[in-house]
Amino acid sequence: MRNLITDVEGLRVGNAEDARIASGTTIILADAPVVAAATVMGGGPGTRERDAIGLEGTVGAADAIVLSGGSAFGLDAASGVQTWLRENGRGFQVGPVRVPIVPQAILFDLINGGNKDWGREAPYRELGFKAAEAAGVDFALGSAGAGYGATVARGAGLSMRGGLGSASERLTFGGESVVVGALTAVNAAGAVTVADTPHFWAAPYEHGGEFGGLGLPYPLPPEAARPVLKYGALAGANTTLCVVATDAPLTQTQAKRIATMAAAGMARAIHPVFSPLDGDIVFALATGRAALSDRDTALPYIGAAAANCLARAIARGVYEASASLPDGTQSYRNLFASA
Repeated sequence: MRNLITDVEGLRVGNAEDARIASGTTIILADAPVVAAATVMGGGPGTRERDAIGLEGTVGAADAIVLSGGSAFGLDAASGVQTWLRENGRGFQVGPVRVPIVPQAILFDLINGGNKDWGREAPYRELGFKAAEAAGVDFALGSAGAGYGATVARGAGLSMRGGLGSASERLTFGGESVVVGALTAVNAAGAVTVADTPHFWAAPYEHGGEFGGLGLPYPLPPEAARPVLKYGALAGANTTLCVVATDAPLTQTQAKRIATMAAAGMARAIHPVFSPLDGDIVFALATGRAALSDRDTALPYIGAAAANCLARAIARGVYEASASLPDGTQSYRNLFASA
């Protein structure tokens, strides 16, 4: 187990970023089409092809999921991924033609100090293609991919660098087992740490010191319960993009339920969350590689594990971020080096 979403057999992840623009793209690439669904929790989502994996649709499966910075400009990243998939013979069969199904969600990182004067063509299509080329079972966390230009709150009116995080867990049911994993690009209007301390809200769910092992502060600071927003938090300028996955053989309706249950992990790790300023979304994927004789009984446990993994992944994304953004926003490790 790598403690990554790629512990779910059949999934690979690729990152591509550009330090000059302080932005990037992450792709979750499935070896074969996977059952997919999504739940939107925030008030300002930006998505592409979400209807293709809606329960009312006729496809219900995806070749890849794309997470990207760049706000609406970043929606070009899926086109780059589609190009790569088509070159590799992938896609939904429509007569003699294959059409790659690539749902996507974007986050806003346009005012983090990077040079966004990229001319006529935004760079995200090329970033999407490069991320697909780079996809593998091992990948970077923190200041990487879609999390490269992300930020979160740190105390009232302050900001800290966000990032790309992942986590996984194995569940056992009698003689059967399934793997659950999560991947997230954390760009929340709210905070992932308690007040102005190095302690993560997700601390009760931590495994093996994966984000510092500090636990929760005791007692909680008096101001801990007061919601805080990052500096300059604007409507539509924040989003935590999430993917949870399992190798369990689920239907699309069951995958949708897993996405909904997994959103609880966001609430455990971010305060406040699901605000009108955020475009929070959770995709759920099921590769069906594992044997599971009683899916109905297992589903609540899978959903609970997905929520736990997502909370951990959010904290890991911020914890693993490095250096500072061009606008001077510092990382967790810069700010709390002695923690």
